[in-house]
Amino acid sequence: MRSARKATAALAASAAAALALSACSGGSAGGGLTEPLDTEAEIEISLAWWGDDTRAAMYEEAVALFEKEYPNITVTTGFQDFPNYWTARNTEAASSSLPDVFQMDLSYLRQYGNTGQLLDLAPAFESNLDVSGYDEQLLQAGNLNGAQVGIPTSTNTLAFFYNADVLEELGMEPPAEGYTWEDLNEWSAEVAAKGGKQDPAVYGSGDYTGTFWFFCQWLIQQGKQPFTDDGQMNFTEAEATEFLNLTAENREAGDVFFPIEKTKQIEPLTGFMTSAETGVMTWDNFLAGYVAETEQDIQMLPMPSGPNGPQQFWKPSMLLSASANTEQPAAAAKLIDFLVNDPEVGKIFGTNKGVPAVQAQIDAMDVEEGSVDARVVAFEEEVADLVTEPAPMPAEGFGAIEAEWLRLFEEMAYERITVDEFVEQWFPFAQDTIPAPE
Repeated sequence: MRSARKATAALAASAAAALALSACSGGSAGGGLTEPLDTEAEIEISLAWWGDDTRAAMYEEAVALFEKEYPNITVTTGFQDFPNYWTARNTEAASSSLPDVFQMDLSYLRQYGNTGQLLDLAPAFESNLDVSGYDEQLLQAGNLNGAQVGIPTSTNTLAFFYNADVLEELGMEPPAEGYTWEDLNEWSAEVAAKGGKQDPAVYGSGDYTGTFWFFCQWLIQQGKQPFTDDGQMNFTEAEATEFLNLTAENREAGDVFFPIEKTKQIEPLTGFMTSAETGVMTWDNFLAGYVAETEQDIQMLPMPSGPNGPQQFWKPSMLLSASANTEQPAAAAKLIDFLVNDPEVGKIFGTNKGVPAVQAQIDAMDVEEGSVDARVVAFEEEVADLVTEPAPMPAEGFGAIEAEWLRLFEEMAYERITVDEFVEQWFPFAQDTIPAPE
């Protein structure tokens, strides 16, 4: 059981009491945010999410259960794919007409929260929204400037994936328990030295410095949150340079990492998905795709350790937020409560949105022993004690600076720019993209 996932009811009550005066909402017949839901008044609220037809069917089934339990509430629903979803939300935000409840991504939380578009849900913790089953660090991921503007629905965390079948063919073992970033670099070089004799060649782990989230993970291990409370960069050019130089020796060797030219040729597949790379870092919910694509034995390890261990974090794979302008705050909070806590909802969604945030929903999932879903749940249980840090709250404009980091990394992989030139170009771009604090 994930005991590390549990936040105490006292913590929730304390947060609610501290924030109630500043975050109450009036509401109408359905009741205010701090008041128990009025189960007699006829109430209509809206719910929006991104996803495909499969997820839509799951939401509709969950909403039907909610309406059965609360027959005085009607929920109107709607969904789009991810890009169109945010276009629609941006249009609604401009006219202060966001849905009563809507699916939120961590990268957009600051954009909507800083402009007063999101309801602080903390005052509902004692009435309409139970968060006693939450891990404290996970719940904190939805807290912006002291306001609980998002409730995580599900989690993932970073993992190092390796192809056990390929390693067996090479006569190699995976990285040892407690391995460091430097150990991983050495292991990758050893794998590539043996794999280079294969036809086709097999490479080491991917060059992790190309992913901005891994820089964030490394910074946390150095004792730094990547962004300040007001959404500004909290790291220096020297720290970015140090991180990018972690793999410089292996990059310069030319035969450790899967070549950038081949990477571009096989997109949207990757070297790891074609079994040409032996290891890769990413979010743990990628396991299903890797197993399906390779049809091989794919295993997961915690992230490399820094000075104080892996110091991982739960990243909400998505959250639920409520509009600050909802006329039915109590009903909105009650719907969020139902979607994140009800065991039947956990059974409906499984790991469609990631591993459920609350143990009751995990326990209700219908997963076969040894299945991919079961393995992801087991991994998160195994690393729970290593999850010691809150998830970084991305700056506004995070998506743009993340994309620019990847673009410059590809330029570096083609040997068109150096590490120093990478940093000299990325920092001004990021500073211009992230809005200055008011």
